[in-house]
Amino acid sequence: MLALIAAGSVFFPGVFLLSKQALKHRMGWSEGDAAVVSTRLVSSIQAIMASSAGFVIVSSCRDVMEDRHWLTNTYILFATPYFAYDIYAMFLCYRHKLQVKGHGEDGGVRSMGAAVAGYLRQELLMVLHHIFMVAFCFPASLFWRQGKGDYFQGILFLAEFSTPFVSLGKVLIQYKKQHTLLHKVNGVLMLLTFFGCRVLLFPYLYYAYSRYASIPVYAVPLVAPWQCNLGAALLWPLQLYWFTLICRGSFKTGSTNCLNPSHSITTHQAHTGGQTLMVELKKQTYKMSDL
Repeated sequence: MLALIAAGSVFFPGVFLLSKQALKHRMGWSEGDAAVVSTRLVSSIQAIMASSAGFVIVSSCRDVMEDRHWLTNTYILFATPYFAYDIYAMFLCYRHKLQVKGHGEDGGVRSMGAAVAGYLRQELLMVLHHIFMVAFCFPASLFWRQGKGDYFQGILFLAEFSTPFVSLGKVLIQYKKQHTLLHKVNGVLMLLTFFGCRVLLFPYLYYAYSRYASIPVYAVPLVAPWQCNLGAALLWPLQLYWFTLICRGSFKTGSTNCLNPSHSITTHQAHTGGQTLMVELKKQTYKMSDL
């Protein structure tokens, strides 16, 4: 048990540091840019590992309550340190944004304290989500379920399938690539995977158990363990909220593109004498909270 937790504690920060150093020295990127992309890379790697484990578990369990798979507890132990790491990695990205905007130049304890306070205000839901995953979901998944329901745990792992698309979308927005074909295709995939793997996830869990127990879906909360009901009650509204933000951002970007098909070319200066033709592209970004 401790060996798997230690392995996860080394793996995720280690990949982050290696990626950041490679981007800085091989690509010549700044510290902040390398940190942002490395954070998204690690999130995507964790998501691919989790969804792959989930697929193997779900496809191997015929009895949704009694069948066991060794990957279930193994990956829970290995992945739990990721949430603690990600809180710090997200803070590094937030501090980079402050420095780009010119708010983090003074340094010192005062500016660090202000950065932490601002980070918690902006990313409070995500920080609370990560703390909840470690403080509640970890013991619930590893101990309280008493070896039952590996199938359902595998379904929960599959929720991470949408994360690589979310991470890629954030990187493209960070570097003003909203008008590329890649961003549009990724946006469609992000909407579909987030809706299918996160929004529909909790209703499906209750539906799957209702079929197993041969009871109506509305009766499942009455017989399900309180830990399951509490987890669903706290996590599902977050998924709905984040999906609403994604839809709002996609609609806003799509509407802007329709109104400005030329990508908002705003100023032209004629090439006369020694003057140079200048074209200023209006920057369009939409604000979306971290997922």
